[in-house]
Amino acid sequence: MQHFALTIIGRDRPGIVSQVTEILYRLGCNIADSSCSILGGQFSMILIVSSPQINAAEDFGEAFAPLEESNLSVFIRTLRPGGERRPEMDGELCMISVYGADQPGIVYRVAKELGDRQINITDLNTKLIGDESRPVYVMMIEALLPEGIEVEEVEGWMTELKQQLQVDISVRSLLAVEL
Repeated sequence: MQHFALTIIGRDRPGIVSQVTEILYRLGCNIADSSCSILGGQFSMILIVSSPQINAAEDFGEAFAPLEESNLSVFIRTLRPGGERRPEMDGELCMISVYGADQPGIVYRVAKELGDRQINITDLNTKLIGDESRPVYVMMIEALLPEGIEVEEVEGWMTELKQQLQVDISVRSLLAVEL
């Protein structure tokens, strides 16, 4: 079965998820994986979908025209076989939280620290909270620690970075729950 990456972005409003999933349901599509978020005032959504009746991106035809007519941008990409499957990833899953005054370079500096140590970032979200007079930058990272690297080591590596950036960084283990 062919899989597709479907990306949708546009000004946020209630009902977008319902509208998108109704179209996919009517097409007989299965949603294998998805992520939705509001970035600034823009709603963004990426899904990995499949359908036994659809073999190429062109087969979607005008199905997403109502979305585009409501000012959403829709992009469909055909995935190569196996592109829908998450690779097996061994290691300990952890959550890294960063809080501090908004400034350029926070994401880069933390991501570089992790990347230099071959730590895979599996999810990353940022946002400003608080009010205009006291905005606080918040970053949440889900990361996979390679075998042999402990949460305490990551906390140690972040100590100098915390001082340089004047932010709070905490690292905690996320225990996987099997059903």
